[in-house]
Amino acid sequence: MPTAAVNGAKLKKILDALEGNWQAEMEGYHTYQTLADRDTEPVRAQVLRHLAQAEIEHASLWAERIKELGGPEPVYTGGPAGEADSLANRAGGMRMALRRLEIEESRHIARYGEQLKALGDEGSIAILEHVIEDEKEHYRELGSLLRGHYAAPAGVPKIDPKAVLDEMLAKRNQGRKQPGAWIGDAIYGVNDGLGAIFGIVSGVSGATAGNQSYVLLAGLSGMIASALSMGSGAYLAAKSEREIYLAEVAREREAIKMNGPEARELLSLYYQVKGLPEADAVHMVNHIASDPEQLLRALASERLGSSEEALSNPIVSASSGALSTAVGAMIPIVPFFFMHGVPAIIAAAAVSLAAHFAVGAAKSLITVRSWWSSGLEMTVVGAVEGAVTYGIGILLGKGGM
Repeated sequence: MPTAAVNGAKLKKILDALEGNWQAEMEGYHTYQTLADRDTEPVRAQVLRHLAQAEIEHASLWAERIKELGGPEPVYTGGPAGEADSLANRAGGMRMALRRLEIEESRHIARYGEQLKALGDEGSIAILEHVIEDEKEHYRELGSLLRGHYAAPAGVPKIDPKAVLDEMLAKRNQGRKQPGAWIGDAIYGVNDGLGAIFGIVSGVSGATAGNQSYVLLAGLSGMIASALSMGSGAYLAAKSEREIYLAEVAREREAIKMNGPEARELLSLYYQVKGLPEADAVHMVNHIASDPEQLLRALASERLGSSEEALSNPIVSASSGALSTAVGAMIPIVPFFFMHGVPAIIAAAAVSLAAHFAVGAAKSLITVRSWWSSGLEMTVVGAVEGAVTYGIGILLGKGGM
């Protein structure tokens, strides 16, 4: 093969790799920036913005190198919010989004490490060495964010307390529960309903050889009971959570009235633990304390780790829990509306195991596990549950119970 052809093929390989790097860094920039804009925790938002700035700087390095090699100007093909609007990040909330970003940073480090050996382009290798060090720092910083330590990454300018304060005041009434946070509750509701009623249907099918009337009676009764139990439990849990929060806020209000200086000192210590220098933390708290209600909100947010707006709505929790449980519970029952005997048992087992896999795969949205392993695990659990309850049903049926 001619040398020019080899060089041309090698150049295309390098440009393709650099284009992929540029796209990844741009997606990272948009993801970090969007998460920072939506985050109601101002110090964490500042750190996320620093990370976004680092990603856009990396993208600029790759774009410049592509231009030097004679490649076309790259065009971003991702969404304006990066991965921030993905269903997984929406469902899992900020903590799960940070965990996914941490994993993604480790993948970037591994991919860039492979390129160090494979590209064979000195200019690109120099950029890779610089970017890898930054990505390692990003990985460590995301781990710190997950643990609640918000110190700025090495080489990044100190967090500006004035900017943090302005953002906090601007967002004082914008704290909201993560959009889509109910999705996790719904998935677990479907899982509970499916598992419980599949066991009932399997057991009654084994005891009655798939008698349509008995299975429908037992299944529908179990579905109603499970849905009501899940809905009432979710309602009481959300209501209790809200009542406990309000009681704690009332105690915080009284404590601030009795000893304001101690409350300000405590809030300052919280911010210092998160990485703000003492002088900046004190300055920030003094500004916040000029509004007693804002001081109460800030202190309550730090001590309780939540805000009133972020609490679950009891009605929404109850509705989501009850409806999702009923949906999951109906799946094993449906075949018995149209069939009876062994064919109905086989059909119920098939649709139930398929649903177990689907629910397991859906759980990966909020657990960061791979969808297929989560789905397979749920399918195996469902198969064992069905086999055991079916066997118990046969034994009970033969015993005349």
